[in-house]
Amino acid sequence: MRHASSWQAKGKMMELVLAADPMCSWCYGFGKQMGLLIDRRPDISLKIVLGGLRAGATDVLDDAGKQFRLHHWAKVEAASGVPFNRDGLLARSGFVYDTEPVCRAVVTARILRPDVDILKVFRAFQHAFYVDALDTTNGAVLADVGSRTLSVLGGPVTAAEFLETWKKRSTIEDAATDFATVRVMGVSSFPTLFLKSGGTLRKVGNGYANVDEIEGCLAAMAA
Repeated sequence: MRHASSWQAKGKMMELVLAADPMCSWCYGFGKQMGLLIDRRPDISLKIVLGGLRAGATDVLDDAGKQFRLHHWAKVEAASGVPFNRDGLLARSGFVYDTEPVCRAVVTARILRPDVDILKVFRAFQHAFYVDALDTTNGAVLADVGSRTLSVLGGPVTAAEFLETWKKRSTIEDAATDFATVRVMGVSSFPTLFLKSGGTLRKVGNGYANVDEIEGCLAAMAA
């Protein structure tokens, strides 16, 4: 923690940029670790760029697809301790694993409440999908989760207001811009974390890491 104090003493914020997708299971596990990091480090600011992992997907999730995800979920759970609703996944019928709608919901929250803790919003949508087994491809569901989360974090937002903004062409375009930005950043897998320094991005790492590992990497990079 001496490194954190040194940054704070200089009056500087450490800026991090996270490329991630709410329906990426490793991002779900990593989200918990990022939350722990932010709790430890008040000198850190975080921007999330939405990945669009399966944006626009049209294939229905079949039994093989469910088993593939359950295999990864077990690994994420073992590494991070985050809970998964396996029964909720197995019970899905006709589900299309399109991550664009939920990525756009995070963008919607960013538009409606620019100063809100975006990581808490991101994690609320993750919880909705992985624990509550909600359909995070459905606009009405996303509007309910998003409006309730924003109302707690930043003041009243109605589901109707959230849904209206989520449906706007400009919001769809903003989400697409995030997806394009991730590609320009050279991200090939999620999550990928960057340190922003002097107007440039330096990769901290990609894939899952626990909070101590993240903090160690940041300390080494800032030394």
